Amino acid sequence: MGLYLLDYGAGNVQSLANSLTKLGHQFTWISDPTDFAKATSLLFPGVGAFETAVQHLKDRGLFEPLREYILSGKPYFGICIGMQVLFESSLESPSPGLSIIPSPIERFDDADKSVPHMGWNAADLVDAQEDSEGVEASSYYYFVHSYCAKYNPEKYPEAMKWAHTTTQYGQELFVSSVRKGNVFGTQFHPEKSGAAGLALIDAWLRKPESAHTSAPSAPLVKRFPRPEHQLTKRIVACMDVRANDQGDLVVTKGDQYDVREKEVAHTNSSTVAKTAGAVRNLGKPVALAARYYEAGADELCLLNITSFRHSPLQDQPMLAVVRAAAECIFVPLTIGGGIKDSVDPDGTKHSAREVAGAYFRAGADKVSIGSEAVYAVERLRESGKADGTSAIETIAHAYGRQAVVISVDPRRVYVDHETYDGPYGEEVIKGKPDGLESDRGKAWWYQCTISGGRESRPLSVVQLSQGVEQLGAGEILINSIDRDGTGLGFDLDLVNLIKKNVKIPVVASSGAGKKEHFVDVFKTTGVEAALAAGIFHREEVKISEVKEALQSAGINVRKEVA
Repeated sequence: MGLYLLDYGAGNVQSLANSLTKLGHQFTWISDPTDFAKATSLLFPGVGAFETAVQHLKDRGLFEPLREYILSGKPYFGICIGMQVLFESSLESPSPGLSIIPSPIERFDDADKSVPHMGWNAADLVDAQEDSEGVEASSYYYFVHSYCAKYNPEKYPEAMKWAHTTTQYGQELFVSSVRKGNVFGTQFHPEKSGAAGLALIDAWLRKPESAHTSAPSAPLVKRFPRPEHQLTKRIVACMDVRANDQGDLVVTKGDQYDVREKEVAHTNSSTVAKTAGAVRNLGKPVALAARYYEAGADELCLLNITSFRHSPLQDQPMLAVVRAAAECIFVPLTIGGGIKDSVDPDGTKHSAREVAGAYFRAGADKVSIGSEAVYAVERLRESGKADGTSAIETIAHAYGRQAVVISVDPRRVYVDHETYDGPYGEEVIKGKPDGLESDRGKAWWYQCTISGGRESRPLSVVQLSQGVEQLGAGEILINSIDRDGTGLGFDLDLVNLIKKNVKIPVVASSGAGKKEHFVDVFKTTGVEAALAAGIFHREEVKISEVKEALQSAGINVRKEVA
């Protein structure tokens, strides 16, 4: 079989390549327009913006050959942008699509939900009696997108004959996969959907090519949204990665961001703990990533807290970690630390977009930006407008806002709860009488920090969160310097404060000490995901135990493990 894989030049296509290798399928990359004639089956994966994808295809002379290939009747499997480009247009882009399917791609309504649609959701077959093309109604698949083909058989009857499955997000139904004739496409990412996704890819590839050339039209079925969508809450396992004193990359964990072991000093009168020991070593990053994937983590996060001391593109050990991790995990992977404009020791300049691109090509799906986001919002607030040059803007423009995560590191600033009349009055939190004893009778606001909490900035966490949303970020990861390593639970006041002030997905982090803390944060704040590190590294709490507790509390989770 002449299986070819199309790389349009942006986004993480390596993930699908890794999936094919894992499944034992050989493939060839499309390198120029003449390769389409050699292909007998074609896969087109895509992560990013519609406009960028179309322009890259046209710039490389691939747009028309791709359309001709599809119209030739040979098997085609498009993923995410690879499916969206089949439609006639997108509100995300002035450029037309391939116009194979006669309807537009539209943006989700964010009135009742966060956008992007990010996480694990179900795919419901339009006709449950027909061959499902490997889609399992009982499985969850990973979605990450802001734009979709809305399911509307009355307005777009011809286009909806392509609908193979639909998915509900909020009170909107959209086409989550298409199938007709030789074409199959998924809005979700099977290559990032764990065992269910790998099984779908394998089922499509193991069918005779002749079986992919005559899929029937779908019936036009009127559907109504359920009271609630089936999007699951995500559990994220995070690994802080840095070089130890011997130069090896290890997974570490801090207490209030201090990652060194405590050494004990003895004096004549007392015993004093001081920080002077070795970097805390909780394991190797690739081995831990593989363990968490097998344990059922919904996403993984690798944060390089060494922060690329010289140059991110010359930090080959960290690039190697990402490549190796991506070869053995098939759920989304975020990489953070040093995603910014940089200069090599020899004077060579690299843009943040270039740095992010290197990590996407290595196998990352999202990049996390910290200190650079603070600087960008400070510039935004000073000038009153975005200038298009920040790391957030340039990466989101090329790869879509869903590829950009902002890691926020706030610290409490205590104020007099009766007399404070400063600029952050609307953000002040007051300790509850039934809350932590240490918080009672106190009031505070949350100040942003940079450089791993070492420097405070004159910016509140709400100002930062709203600013990065305006600049184009797709998700916010809320850390808490005050709760980090305490095991007291997530800072629910902090999480609620951000959640009610933005319309993009939010991930709660810092402070989890037991499984019940995850139940608390989802029940109390409505965040889309919760992250933990130390309790998973030390196996004080298992991911399976967290999900069992969530399920018992009536919270929807993905139970499938690798």
